[in-house]
Amino acid sequence: MTVNRIVRIVAGFFILLSLGLAHAMGQVDLSQMSWLWFTLFVGANLFQSGFTQFCPLDTILKKLGVPETADCGKGCA
Repeated sequence: MTVNRIVRIVAGFFILLSLGLAHAMGQVDLSQMSWLWFTLFVGANLFQSGFTQFCPLDTILKKLGVPETADCGKGCA
């Protein structure tokens, strides 16, 4: 397990947890269509991508030719 994967899992979990707690406390109504469903999708995608290493945005960016790592020679820290 790498740092990047753990960060994705924890970030996704915190997003899902915060939405779940807000819904349980009556601060958020997820029974209606709202923009919070988009937040739920992002959190779930982050969480699953930490385990499966599949991320739709990752796939799209690779197909567009975006490099995975910076190639900055000796100047990188």
